[in-house]
Amino acid sequence: MGSLVTEGLTGSSGEIRISTNLLVDSVKSGSEARERVLTAAQKLFVERGYEAVTVKDIAKVAGIHHASIYHHAPDGKAALYVEVMTRHMERYREGLLAAVNATEDSLEERLQGIASWVLSQPPMDVIRLANSDLPAVGQSEADVLSDLAFEATILPIFEVLEAAQTRGEIEHDNLGHIAGAIFSSFESLHAVPEKYLEQSRQTMANGIIDVFIRGMRA
Repeated sequence: MGSLVTEGLTGSSGEIRISTNLLVDSVKSGSEARERVLTAAQKLFVERGYEAVTVKDIAKVAGIHHASIYHHAPDGKAALYVEVMTRHMERYREGLLAAVNATEDSLEERLQGIASWVLSQPPMDVIRLANSDLPAVGQSEADVLSDLAFEATILPIFEVLEAAQTRGEIEHDNLGHIAGAIFSSFESLHAVPEKYLEQSRQTMANGIIDVFIRGMRA
């Protein structure tokens, strides 16, 4: 490709256009391949966790030879994990906040919106994240991911509860604990097998919300 570009620079304008197109196509192809790697890695890491995923697994899902992974992720598996999980958590937070903002101001409706978003996404599995995944990467990276996980899951719920308390809808001394319990309750609904569902997960989440709100109004 380099020789084609050099020849194009010394040849006709048509050769320059052809060489430029080849260069653009090559860059585009590399970018698309890297995005496939990132998408595959994110899917597998979210589903299985860090330790259960190999570079070969990622390459297979991405549709490339496993040796090519290191072209797109030269710093290895741990760095790839940090990159894709950072992206995953940022997008998760954006989606959750959008779900909150799409509802009315009432606490019940905002929590229902949050539940709908949580149930529409793959489980975050924060217990596995804390106990297995994060200890496998560097401490500084683990600290960053831990903060991002909090900001993506617990903090938005806490802010909704805090706003409701400011409006006088509820009263509780530790809204942080309540926010964590609410998120964990929503997440746990992912584990209910389909054959045992007598009602939708959203309906079950709405019942959980009702219990929490009643408790904070007591």
